[in-house]
Amino acid sequence: MDNPNSKFQHYLSTILILLFFTAPTFAQQSFRPKALIAPVKKDPSTLQYLTQINQRTPLTPLNLVLDLGGQFLWVDCQHNYTSSTYRPARCRSAQCSLAGADSCGDCFSPPSPGCNNNTCGLTPDNTVTHTATSGELADDVVSIQSTNGFNPGRNATVSHFLFTCAPTFLLQGLAKGVTGMAGLGRTKIALPSQFSSAFSFHRKFAVCLSSSKGVVFFGDGPYVLLPNVDASRLLTFTPLLINPVSTASAFSQGDASAEYFIGVKSIRIDEKVVAVNKSLLSIDNNGVGGTKISSVNPYTVLEASIFKAVTEAFVKASAARNITRVASVAPFEVCFSSENVLGTRLGASVPTVELVLQNENVIWRIFGANSMVSVSDKVLCLGFVNGGENSRTSIVIGGYQLEDNLLQFDLATSRLGFSSLLFGSRTTCANFNFTSSV
Repeated sequence: MDNPNSKFQHYLSTILILLFFTAPTFAQQSFRPKALIAPVKKDPSTLQYLTQINQRTPLTPLNLVLDLGGQFLWVDCQHNYTSSTYRPARCRSAQCSLAGADSCGDCFSPPSPGCNNNTCGLTPDNTVTHTATSGELADDVVSIQSTNGFNPGRNATVSHFLFTCAPTFLLQGLAKGVTGMAGLGRTKIALPSQFSSAFSFHRKFAVCLSSSKGVVFFGDGPYVLLPNVDASRLLTFTPLLINPVSTASAFSQGDASAEYFIGVKSIRIDEKVVAVNKSLLSIDNNGVGGTKISSVNPYTVLEASIFKAVTEAFVKASAARNITRVASVAPFEVCFSSENVLGTRLGASVPTVELVLQNENVIWRIFGANSMVSVSDKVLCLGFVNGGENSRTSIVIGGYQLEDNLLQFDLATSRLGFSSLLFGSRTTCANFNFTSSV
């Protein structure tokens, strides 16, 4: 009669041998990073924020304009797109459905990336020049660095990353050397959604912009900046609102906006409420009004009447501090002599602009480092610009006002976490340690 123990031992040793030989392969396939990271740098000539990811086979580094509210990744496929793993999305496929692409078409030139028959298309949008065109939906390999929140780790790869091909002319107005735009907006195929879906991590991402080099995290914190400051612990939260009408350059009726809006209830200068038309602070049924956060607008843009009220209050509060107003310097209308302006850890000592959010305890404070732009040794200008009377959005918080503030976008709970100016915690957005821990 067979010994049950020897049978069990034989079975166990077989399993162990199998595990020994298959474990390396299994580990490689099951690499599940908790978060991903990409560097961000500011282009000095266009003031655009650029990031880099690797795409295609063989992998090619892509320089992309970072677009917080962009609908998806789009790249120029007309010029030098070479990849053995490029796959157009066929009409009525699952990819087309996921992307919300219901148009279907043929291309009457020889097949190439961006030009194939029986494929569905989307509308890539250059949100800097407000130009949109038609483009082929496709997928290809994308590779990006993982992170533990402290350092970058090994590369993580998505084999079928959806994006849209665009013609070369759509790059006009973008920084030199850029091949497309990286959309981080509220869609199923924007970068945050695709990365969280591919690696089963939280539907969150965080952006930390800087005048030099910054960082974008995909996934949850920690978000650690030197010297060992976890910026995820500094966050105050406010709801993210959905604008029911798309703010893209071209869209279908019924589309909601992919951009990120927050609810500003009032504006204060040095704790004094500025009298503005409150109805402009809400989003109406036509999608007009409200406050959005933008990485493609270099400075905050205010609707004309809000701009007038805010700048008048700022000038008055500055005069009370003996700060002298001087001639305008385009694109800024309100400028001051730097003679009587002291420097502090939070930037120039000027009146604080406060955006009061869902209640009096939740306030986005804009200190001197984010409000004043040094245009010369002797002149500082208020970094807000006049958006005119018929602004689609009443307040657009621009890149300069976001610099050195960590912003976390939680897509699952629809809320924004904001850190306030990191200088107050003795760190900056340029302080992520990009030295690899691998």
